[in-house]
Formats: sequence, structure tokens, C-alpha cells
Amino acid sequence: MEAIIVPKQLPDPIREHLAKFDLSRCMACGTCTNGCPVTGTPGMEDWDIRKVLRMLSLGLVDEVVKSKFPWVCTGCGRCAHACPMDLDIPYIMLHMKHLRPREEVPGILHKGAEYSFTTGNNMAIPQEDYFFLMSDLGVEFADEECPGFYVPIDKDDADIVFFPNSKEVFADNNDMKWWWKIFYAARENWTIPSESWEAVDWGLFTGNYEYIRAFAQRKIDFIKKHRIKRMIMPDCGGGSYGCRVGMKTCVHDDATNQVNYIYLYEYLVELIQSGRIKLDKSVNAGKLFTWHDSCKHGRELERHFGKGFYEEPRWIVQQCVDNYVEMEPNRANGHCCGAGGGMWPGPYSKESSFHGRAKYESIKNSGANVLVVGCSNCHDQLMKRIPKDYPEHRYEVKYLWQLVADSLVVDPWSDEEIDQAKADAAAQWERLGVELESDE
Repeated sequence: MEAIIVPKQLPDPIREHLAKFDLSRCMACGTCTNGCPVTGTPGMEDWDIRKVLRMLSLGLVDEVVKSKFPWVCTGCGRCAHACPMDLDIPYIMLHMKHLRPREEVPGILHKGAEYSFTTGNNMAIPQEDYFFLMSDLGVEFADEECPGFYVPIDKDDADIVFFPNSKEVFADNNDMKWWWKIFYAARENWTIPSESWEAVDWGLFTGNYEYIRAFAQRKIDFIKKHRIKRMIMPDCGGGSYGCRVGMKTCVHDDATNQVNYIYLYEYLVELIQSGRIKLDKSVNAGKLFTWHDSCKHGRELERHFGKGFYEEPRWIVQQCVDNYVEMEPNRANGHCCGAGGGMWPGPYSKESSFHGRAKYESIKNSGANVLVVGCSNCHDQLMKRIPKDYPEHRYEVKYLWQLVADSLVVDPWSDEEIDQAKADAAAQWERLGVELESDE
């Protein structure tokens, strides 16, 4: 006997929200399913995005919300990019996450979001430890490479504010030095916050609209309080996209929340074209490089905010190297690596790795032995998770800013610049109550 599906009457708030997407336009053509990395995932054989859309149109929202489908969706946007009826499927899946009770959010995702909301970073790193690391690692970096360097915190009238990634603060400490070296070489007037400094938007990972807005508002408030000229949008694709979503809401609610920002790609292009930093391609000779298009920096930014970053990072890479090759497909048609939507830190690692199968094939077929990326979650997925399940082709993974830092020709600071920086550092750490070990 065939199963009979009985359409359900939805509560008004859910019905009104889904009405914005007009699911009646869906032709069930399957274009979304063909492009979705979830399709064919082991354990998900009975699920695909076309089926989910039909379920929602019949009012079976509870069944979708209780499933793991919204949580194994990476939000990559390949479905929406290809949809002939222009349905915004990633936003629909975000709302399915939003409807899940917080205590039922899988894995550590809700815990990370809660920590970000209550402590200002998703690992609940105490401010004392944060200050110690920035001071101690800054002294080490000054001694090793960049005399006079220190990490400026809560600096008024800075030209740039940069938000750290908690995984780098917690464990991958040396990963912070690449941006530091760029700032040093450019003689940038920059700063980082003392509080609410987390770059990654865990509200976006969990469908928590309140947190998405709050995380953006905190960044806006810091910029306004310290009279910062521009913010570098966080490198994590979800971080930058989530921040844009939150800032849009904040500005809609209060026009004075409008602040200036620049994407990391635009910022690096600006530094190179203006001559503020110099690069030496010869240090990268003998290797073949390729670029990975992050979904949130490309398709989803283009779809929702009118501009995706495709050409800028390619131009930056080619200022650093002579040997460059494209992956196929690329740009808006590129495959998802499987890390997005909270899949990298989430509990579904096997599904995430399977999602990245097509991206791995693109890397292998390119023949490149260095993969350059512009997103922290893509970086870890492609460097740590994918090679475990797809070991045939070995490659190195580098952040775009790591490649730039490795290629820098740094003009030495003058004695006067170094002395002034040391004096500024001493005053800052005294103000923050941090005892700085002497470098004498």
C-alpha cells in the first residue's frame, strides 16, 4: 500500500516566514539536488533538497526540523545558484536550523554560540589569557622577525580593526603572525578588541538570529566607540557573510549603525597596488598553485549583497607566484569543500568529508601542489579532514595572507619607529595591567 501524505496546517509565524520564499514556484526539476553536496551522502540516501522542498510545501516542517538534513547542509548556495525559479534555499535551511530547540542543536555548535554570546569568543578564553598571549607572542615575533612589533588593543583612531579567530588564539597561535607581518610591513595603524573579539559567526552556524545580530552590533559598537576608520571583514566565509547579514539588520534598525569595512581581498589588493607592501615571487618558485573559491565569499555574497570575490584573490595569488593553474569548475560554479554551515566544527565529520569529494577531485585534476584558501574553515577542512579520506593526491594548504606574508620584502623600521613602538607597547600593557617581560 502506498503511503498517503496529508498536508499540515502550519503555525502562522512559520507559514508567514516560508511564504516569503513562495515554495509553490518549485517545479521539482531536481536541478538543486544535482548540485547539492549532500546528495548521495551515506546515511542520507532517502534525503535530498528537492524532497525537502516538497515536504515544506506540504507543511511537513516538523519532520524537516527534526531531521539532520539542515545540519548537514553546508549553505554553499550551489542549489540556489542553479535554481531556475531563484529559490533562496540556503535561507530556508537556515530557518529550519532556527526552529530547532537550542538544547537539540547537534554537537558543540550551540555551546560555541553560547560562549561567543556570553564571553565574546566561542572557546570562552579568559581575557587574562588573551592579553598574555598577545603580549608574549608579540614580544617573540618582535625578537624573531619584526623589531618594534606589538599587538595594539583598543587603540583609538586606528585605520583598521582586525578580529582574531579563536582557534588561532586557542591553539594555532603562529597562524596570527602572517597578518601581523603584513600589518608590520605596511606600517599599518591597526588594532584588535579587548572584548567580543571573535571573528567567526556561530549564530549563523546555529540559525540563531538574535546572536547574528548581536555579534554584528558588538563590532559596530567597538568601531564607533574607538573611532575606527574601517573594519576588515572576518576571514571565515561564514564570519564575513554572517556579519554582513547581522549588520544589515542593525542598520535597518538604526541608520547610525552604518560603519566602514573592507574585505580582506580588497585590503590586500589595496596594499599591493599602492606599494605599501612589496612581494618577491622567487621565494615560491618550483611549486604549482591553485585557488579555492569559498562558497560564502563567492556565490552567497554575490547573491545577497551584489558582489562575490572571485578575481581579487586570483590577482593576489599571481602577484606572489609565477606558476598558477585553475581548478575546474571554479568561481560561482566551484564545488563546496564540505566545511560550511558549521560542518567543520560540527559532529558530522564523515558526511562533511563526503561532501568534499568533488572539491578533492578538482584539486587532484588541477595537478597543483599548493592550494590557497581565504577561509579558516575551508583551510582546516582541506588540510586536515579531506586528506584522511582522499590520500591519493598530496598537496599543501596555505591561507592567502600566509602566501602574501611568505612573499613579503619588508623594509626595515627606523630606530625612531622601533623606539616609538616600544614606548606605545609599554604604555598599553601597563594600561591593561599586563606585565611585559623585558626584551633586553
